Amino acid sequence: MIKKYDSKVSYALLIAIFFLYFVPIVFAIINTGFVKGTIVLIAILIPSYLFILNIFLRTNYVIDADVLKIKCGLLYNKRINIHEIKKISKTNSLISSPAPSFDRIEIAYGKFDSIIISPKDKVTFVKDLMLINPNITNHITKN
Repeated sequence: MIKKYDSKVSYALLIAIFFLYFVPIVFAIINTGFVKGTIVLIAILIPSYLFILNIFLRTNYVIDADVLKIKCGLLYNKRINIHEIKKISKTNSLISSPAPSFDRIEIAYGKFDSIIISPKDKVTFVKDLMLINPNITNHITKN
């Protein structure tokens, strides 16, 4: 059975990024009007913001049989064997990861690997992983 989990999104972070991208455009237009440099700035910032928006809104996690599939935007796809997951715990790490929220969990798997994600429904997500691999050390929910 395939189960899909949407990622939690920190809209405050997305809005902050929006202002960081578009305040320079507003100041450029106020100071110089629509000159060639302003148009180039717009041509660079709008597509790059749309790329970031895609990452925020198209991040999800799928449990397919015994594989956890992590998709983040257009470019990032990762597959983790659920039987290799050792531990799941809350984290405050701000390290770059397929987690467009500050409400994150860390999954330790393999020998020394880990990944940080942010499923909207962490409790159900972790319980579903533990149905497949009951050996996971769970620091998210009570068993």
